[in-house]
Parts: sequence; C-alpha cells; structure tokens
Amino acid sequence: MSSHIPRAGFVLLGLLSIGWGFNWPIMKVTVTEIPRWIFRGDCILLACIGLFAIARLSGQSLKVPAGRWPQLIGLTVCNIIGWNMFSIYGVSLLSSGRAAILGYTMPVWAALLAVWLMKEEFTRRRALGLVLGMAGMGLLIGAEADKLGQAPAGVIYMIIAAIFWAGGTVLYKMNPPPMSITALTAWQMLIGGIPVAIAGHALETVTWGQISFWPLFGFWYNVFVGLLFCYWAWNKLVQMVPVAVSSLGSLIIPVVGVFSGMVFLGEVPRWQDLAALVLVLGAIATVLLPPRKAAA
Repeated sequence: MSSHIPRAGFVLLGLLSIGWGFNWPIMKVTVTEIPRWIFRGDCILLACIGLFAIARLSGQSLKVPAGRWPQLIGLTVCNIIGWNMFSIYGVSLLSSGRAAILGYTMPVWAALLAVWLMKEEFTRRRALGLVLGMAGMGLLIGAEADKLGQAPAGVIYMIIAAIFWAGGTVLYKMNPPPMSITALTAWQMLIGGIPVAIAGHALETVTWGQISFWPLFGFWYNVFVGLLFCYWAWNKLVQMVPVAVSSLGSLIIPVVGVFSGMVFLGEVPRWQDLAALVLVLGAIATVLLPPRKAAA
C-alpha cells in the first residue's frame, strides 16, 4: 500500500500530526486569557473565510445542493458546535495530553454509532475496541476523581465532544453531500461560528490589547494552523491516500498531544495517562485496521 502513497502524502501527514498535536497545549494556554466562547467563535469565523477563499480559488462550487440544508445543519451542530465547545471546556479542566487522549476516542464512538444508525455488523473487533476504550476512559475518570474528590467534569466534557465528532462522521457517511469537502467544511464553520461568536461577545468580554504574547499566539495559531491549514491538509490527505492510511495516521496526534504538553507546559503524565494512551490507541486500531483478508 505504501508504494502508492505519494511523498507529499507523508509530508501532509507529518504536518497534520504536528499541527493538531501541538494545538492541545496551545489551546490550554490560550484560554487562560481569552474567554472560551470568544476564542472558539472568532477563530472559527476567521478560518472559514480562508476555507471559502481556498474553495473559490480551486474552482470549487460553493453552492449547497438542494435538500441538503438539514444535513448541513446537523453536521454543523456535531462537528463545529458540539466538538469545539465541549472540547475547549474539557481541555481547560484537564491536562492537555489527557484531553487529547479522550478526544481521539472518536473512532470508537463512530463505530458504535454506525452499528446503530447504519446497521453495520457489531463484530468481535468492535467489541474489543469498545472494551479497550472504556478501560482507558475508566482509568482517566478514576484519576480525575482522585483530585480532592471532585467530579471528573473535564473527562465528561471530552467524552461528549468525541461523541459529537463521531456523530458528525457517521451523519456524513450515511449520505455524503455532493459537494467538495473544503466548501462543506467552510459552510459548517460559517453556520456554527456565527452563533458561537455572537454568544461569546454577548456573555464574555475581552480586552485584546491586554492579552499577552502566548495566548495571542495561540489564537492566531488556531485560526491559521489548527483550523484552516489542518482541515485543508486532512481533506487533501483523504483525497491522496487510502482512507485506512489517513485514519490510522491520525493515531499519532494524541501521542504528540501528550508529549508536547510535557515539553511546553511541564505536564508530568501519571501512569494512568500512559496506560490510557496505550488502551485508547489499541481501541482505535481495532476499529480502523481492516480485517486480514481485506488488508491483503
């Protein structure tokens, strides 16, 4: 399979892993000075402008096909509002590495939702993935509950965020809209970013001139790297390489998230974090790896 992957595909996969992996500690730093709703809403709207420009310059149609608006709104609720808002609350309450691990349980939830909504077979591999994923989440829930007896709210937020992301994935797979992925993503960001930004500026306040360098850097990093570039790179990667390769390649992102949090924030993973990382990666691999016959 690797012989059919262009060199540019490996380059994009590496850049994508670094861009999204580093974004976990970056987001944690950013929300220390920029309110969460304003941060996400403004970043999403600014990034959507870039995606619309990329789609237009690439000659892609920006028209939403007739009858697809309800599905587009559903994708927006899952992929933009649900994922972004619950994950930003989760990362603000957890270590960045722990949030990354929980966020990337998404393929496990997507596999389960596909069984329910798309009537896919519930195989032994999916059952094993569910057991491994639940074991990893159980370790992190227990680790959070040990902190002065507090409820593991951050863990719950990240699990809900992952389920929203999975829901958007399955909703797309059930009946893919006949439009380019770049234009589809841009429309989702526009529709979802407007209410988030309005709510943010109505409920929160920020004085941009008083924001220090690193939170401000994190804001623009999210606009240009975390949202605009990484979404474009992911879409391009899916077009260039087999789906299994791009999906399995994303497994490096939570690993980068854990170790970048160690390097930049001085986070020290506990044994529960490392064990949960292994369990979650194993769970995702059992869900995404093709059966032996299909792989051959």
